[in-house]
Amino acid sequence: MADKPTIVLVHGFWGGAAHWANVIVELNKRGHDRIRAVENPLTSLADDAERTRKMIKQVDGPVVLVGHSYGGAVITEAGDLPNVTALVYVAAFAPAEGESPGGLSQEVPPAAIENLAPDSDGYLWIRQDKFHESFAQDLAPDEAFVMAVTQKAPLASAFGDNVTAAAWRNKPVWYQVSTEDRMIHPDNERRMARRTNARRIVELDASHASLASRAEEVVDLIEEAVRETAG
Repeated sequence: MADKPTIVLVHGFWGGAAHWANVIVELNKRGHDRIRAVENPLTSLADDAERTRKMIKQVDGPVVLVGHSYGGAVITEAGDLPNVTALVYVAAFAPAEGESPGGLSQEVPPAAIENLAPDSDGYLWIRQDKFHESFAQDLAPDEAFVMAVTQKAPLASAFGDNVTAAAWRNKPVWYQVSTEDRMIHPDNERRMARRTNARRIVELDASHASLASRAEEVVDLIEEAVRETAG
């Protein structure tokens, strides 16, 4: 139908668009054929929001915008475009104006914060030998090892970039909390979810990588956002 939305997926730190692989496959199984996944540079919030806006503007029709991890900050910043009908946060930051992912993490430090390591070029990594236990403890070791080796490190400075406008103040929100998240404290996720007045908050017994380990439940939430905001 003409009003069928495009689902635009926005990845976070330490991975690229392919982190959404299981969600993409599940969406496609359920008949969704309008799916796009942004590949952000992870150089600054402004750069990543602009790249995401360009993707949204290429879409003819409504968009349901989905962000994982730091991608939540990106959709918060970029989600005010008029064709964005819903925001879905997957174990993600949902900062208010003047807040940054780094600042929010300092307020309520996650369990694995000590496993982050900056390099001499200014990029911030998850220590490869700590990636499984930090990011994806509910995935098979081989799957987590591939993620660790292929991780896309952000510029560390991007962690401190403040949101300038919070799209969740004007757009309907759905939020998935990972109760075993070691990269964003689960209580921080709960607080941010409540603050957005999310229409539904789903708690999953999952790691930070819930988009990979619990793709079916994540897609359930995306589908609810699609149904409830369909024109």
